[in-house]
Amino acid sequence: MQEGKRQKQVSGLLYEELSTIFQRMGLNIIDGGMISISSVKITPDLLEVRVYLSLFQVKDPKAMLQKIEDRKWEIKKDLTARVGKQLRRMPELHFYHDDTLEHAFKIENLLNKIKEKKPGEGEV
Repeated sequence: MQEGKRQKQVSGLLYEELSTIFQRMGLNIIDGGMISISSVKITPDLLEVRVYLSLFQVKDPKAMLQKIEDRKWEIKKDLTARVGKQLRRMPELHFYHDDTLEHAFKIENLLNKIKEKKPGEGEV
């Protein structure tokens, strides 16, 4: 189903504010790994937010997500202070690992291997 105009507006607002909060709280660089928010999706009733995090050079993604989950109340409190006047009710935050970057690296490696194994001139 396609996102409505209000959903897109709220998602954009939450994306910007969450990015700022992550930078201010020091959550964008933890244990030598980098975390960035790849996208923010909100349900049509504006009560649940799915925050997709891209993890770069993180050894244990599950442990990293757990660290963020442990500080979720602090993130939500800060977010409420920033956007509380623009929303009637603060949505529930859910964090997910966005592994599209890892898939892109795997595909690129496979394509490079295919290029290295060029077929003979007579073969197709």
